[in-house]
Amino acid sequence: MQHAVQSATLADILERVLDKGVVIAGDIKIKLCDVELLTIQIRLLICSVDKAKEMGIDWWTWNPALSSRARDDEMQKEVEGLRQRVRELEPVKIPLPASSPSPAFRQGLRFAGRGR
Repeated sequence: MQHAVQSATLADILERVLDKGVVIAGDIKIKLCDVELLTIQIRLLICSVDKAKEMGIDWWTWNPALSSRARDDEMQKEVEGLRQRVRELEPVKIPLPASSPSPAFRQGLRFAGRGR
C-alpha cells in the first residue's frame, strides 16, 4: 500500500499566503460586572505589496515615516506655509521723503515739548 505524501516547504506556504492573502481578525473585550471597560479590535492582513495595491490598500505610500516621497511632499507643504507666514508678517515699507520727518517723529516732538 502506497501513500501519496504531499509536502510543502515553508517557501511554498509563504508564496501561497502572499499571493492569496490571509486575514486574521479578533476582538478582545474587558468587562467588569457587565460593564464593558475596553474593547480592542485586531485586524491583520498578510499579503504581498502587489496584492495589497490590487485591493486598493497603499497607505504606506503616503505615510511620511515610510515613504521618502511623502516626506518630501510634507516638507514642501511646510516650507510653503512658512513662506506664506513670512509674507504676511513682513511690514509694508512706504518710502518717506528725506527732507521731512515722519508724522510719528513729529508727534514725538510735540509730546516732548519741542514741537509746536
